[in-house]
Amino acid sequence: MNWSLLVQLLANGLIVGMLYGVVAMCFVLIYKSTQVVNFAQGEFLVLGAWVCLWFITDMQMPFIVAFLFTLVFMTLFGIMIQVVILRPLIGEPVVSVIMVTIGLSIFLQALMNWIFGNSAERFPQVFETESVNVAGLNVESAYLMSLVMSVLIMGGFYLFFRFSKYGLAMRATAFNQQTAQSLGISVRQVFALAWAISAIVSGVAGIIIGMVNSVSSSLAIIGIKVFPAVILGGLDSIVGAVIGGIIIGLLENFAEFVDGQFLNWGNLFTIAPFYVLIIILMIKPYGLFGTKDIERI
Repeated sequence: MNWSLLVQLLANGLIVGMLYGVVAMCFVLIYKSTQVVNFAQGEFLVLGAWVCLWFITDMQMPFIVAFLFTLVFMTLFGIMIQVVILRPLIGEPVVSVIMVTIGLSIFLQALMNWIFGNSAERFPQVFETESVNVAGLNVESAYLMSLVMSVLIMGGFYLFFRFSKYGLAMRATAFNQQTAQSLGISVRQVFALAWAISAIVSGVAGIIIGMVNSVSSSLAIIGIKVFPAVILGGLDSIVGAVIGGIIIGLLENFAEFVDGQFLNWGNLFTIAPFYVLIIILMIKPYGLFGTKDIERI
């Protein structure tokens, strides 16, 4: 057994899993605030990656400047989506809003293919060295950036929800919207803020993944791959989203190792998280950290 390869893959899985956890937090953030699952989350990643690449290649901006401009763009984009498309649907059945997010996903796919094309493009070299040696492991520089950004975002989420006025307002709205309104909290502002934060974080994740791979519409599959992490951790648990993301990241890379060394099926990397998701949900239907709904008749 190639133990060095296993350790390398698990290290990569941990880093990628933390990034999955960050994207999963976006799902949870929107769900807790609005009770809606955003099926266009993957397209948010693709849009952030394409916009940052456009700033770098067409506008000739340095990476840091392009990165900051992309964050501003994604903030405005998230607010616009909530205000223009989703705010008129407040009070409508949840399934109607979910169908709108699916339609938004299809629309954004078509729009980005029309604007940016269908071919994959790579980021210009951002770091002086593409990979570095950490404790004997060969880790891509973009993965290290992913690790740092994931930790910063998770820490930012904690501080935001724990100490900021808007974070407390979002927690109150997630607990009970009517009670939050009675306390003077603007639920509409909370919804807009939730979508803005979700768009920003998704854009960051898209940039990092685009740096590791290349930028194309196929990045949207990350939104599907992260969904098992959301369900696994619990659809209403921020902590569960992070842990679920790490589990899925480790599981994917461990499945790749087992498949390459022993089974040679060729697709275990893709399907293993979904098998584990089914097994866990059979035992804990609300996920590892989800809140169990109790209905009294």
